[in-house]
Amino acid sequence: MATSSWQWTVGLLALALVAAASVSSGRSAEDLGPPVGTRAPDIGTRLDQDGKPRTFADLTGQHGLVLMFNRSAGWCPYCQAQMIELNGSIGEIDKRGFRVAILTYDTPEVLKGFATRRSITYTLLSDPNSEVIDAYGLRDPQYPPGHRAHGVPRPLILVLDRAGMIRAKLYEDSYKVRPSVAAIIAKLDEVGPRS
Repeated sequence: MATSSWQWTVGLLALALVAAASVSSGRSAEDLGPPVGTRAPDIGTRLDQDGKPRTFADLTGQHGLVLMFNRSAGWCPYCQAQMIELNGSIGEIDKRGFRVAILTYDTPEVLKGFATRRSITYTLLSDPNSEVIDAYGLRDPQYPPGHRAHGVPRPLILVLDRAGMIRAKLYEDSYKVRPSVAAIIAKLDEVGPRS
């Protein structure tokens, strides 16, 4: 009886540890990147899909910028689907005084190929050495050097005001699931323009 009671207790403890681990491994938007209410790291000068140098100042709309970090426009089907969905609703974001830029570790040539094939109308930014990705603390650590995904970010969406302050963040636990365009627009309506 003592042995079976002990085994039962150990079994329950093991289940509790597994449950706790699965809860603690789930990350929220607040856990990733710089915190809301702080100034976003400078993106410096990045080349867009046309090879044009871009800075935060020239990317920003009347009220700010929706800066999205994606894995790859070249090979990530979840990123590609998100970018295509976004393209169909970019006018709704523009109406709210925000512009959109998506940053990946892809080269400008890869971004241009995707943008041309899918008629993308917003800015895609190249960060081939993952410098901006690292400045934001978003590099996905599960991919070692030599892996094709080495240097990709965890997908994250930041709403920045014109001064570069982080007003909001959106994130899903799995890179296979992305916040919808409706969720982005709802977040823009929630934070509103900053005077």
